[in-house]
Amino acid sequence: METLKTKEQLDSLIKNDNIIALFSADWCPDCRVIEPTLPEIENEFPTYKFVLIDRDQFIEVCQDYDVFGIPSFIAFKNGQEAGRFVSKDRKTKEEIIKFIQGVSA
Repeated sequence: METLKTKEQLDSLIKNDNIIALFSADWCPDCRVIEPTLPEIENEFPTYKFVLIDRDQFIEVCQDYDVFGIPSFIAFKNGQEAGRFVSKDRKTKEEIIKFIQGVSA
């Protein structure tokens, strides 16, 4: 999973790739729970580039995309938002996979 370094990097990724943006933070216990399953999820969806966005480093990006709870996911395809799984609730591996399958269809 690629870690976002700049807002410009995100803009470029959205424009040029199909991405799954994961909004997270080091202090978030629900984010830590899903962390071990993320490599498996990434392997299951090779047509997407997965990008980790640290909520604390990129609060303005969170505001731009109305992400106020973490962990949250937004899918981008062909330069546009294709779907979102955004809430403050804990997410399971199965819920994340179902979300990505829904935007992949």
